[in-house]
Amino acid sequence: MTAIRGAAAAVTGAASGIGRALALELAARGCELALADRDEAGLQEVAGGIARRASAKVTTHRVDVGEPAQIAEFAQAATAAHPGLNILINNAGVALMGQFGEIAQADMDWLMNINFWGVVHGVRAFLPHLARQREAHIVNLSSIFGIIAPPGQTAYAAAKFAVRGFSESLRHELQAANSPVRLSVVHPGGIATNIARNSRMGARIADNARRAEAIERFEAMAKTTPQAAALRIIAGIENNAPRILIGNDARIMDLLQRLRPSSYWAPIARRIEQLTKKGGG
Repeated sequence: MTAIRGAAAAVTGAASGIGRALALELAARGCELALADRDEAGLQEVAGGIARRASAKVTTHRVDVGEPAQIAEFAQAATAAHPGLNILINNAGVALMGQFGEIAQADMDWLMNINFWGVVHGVRAFLPHLARQREAHIVNLSSIFGIIAPPGQTAYAAAKFAVRGFSESLRHELQAANSPVRLSVVHPGGIATNIARNSRMGARIADNARRAEAIERFEAMAKTTPQAAALRIIAGIENNAPRILIGNDARIMDLLQRLRPSSYWAPIARRIEQLTKKGGG
């Protein structure tokens, strides 16, 4: 296990959502933090909230995880400020709406650079330092869409499946090498964050009503709070859980995919439709 108290963690996407909740919960448990995000104002708000509640050391870093050079600079600055840094949480991510034919290649490249390559570059930048610690942990955020692949999510599912495959293979390499670094891959279901509202639309979509409908569907499913997700991830770190499912929806969809690997989508789509109608009154 990796103890939280006395640890130091680097967290990307820390200005909002799960990243913000992780920062608050880790700090409350005596963990130093190097917080990264593109949203500098949001980072300062999170750091200020921590300062009012806890005494943990916190540094903030403006980082676009779609830029490998910025990730490398973050790793250098974070490990210099927190020499004992032994937890890396690759949480930053974005969403993209649209059918495959409605998404330009530039849209797909943008998402992959953040959601997949951002994770890979983060691990590459921090792993040499983590490997020198007595105990260390990497947490990579995939999604339930790294287990199932809905229509309209070709780019997002591709990235999250890639995060899952990369993480599982790397975990096996670390185990075979008797590395002190443990690795967890996280598959959240619907989490009540702004990821859908902040999503990008495919370049070939001109129908704003589609966006509103997609947001409504997401919010009908997103019942787990960021704090609950953060607590589940922290427990996973402490217990060295290789795979962390978050939310009853994620657990049900994971089971359904195992039982019906080639035909899981029809019953899931029906359930989403029921929840959307219920949510709309």
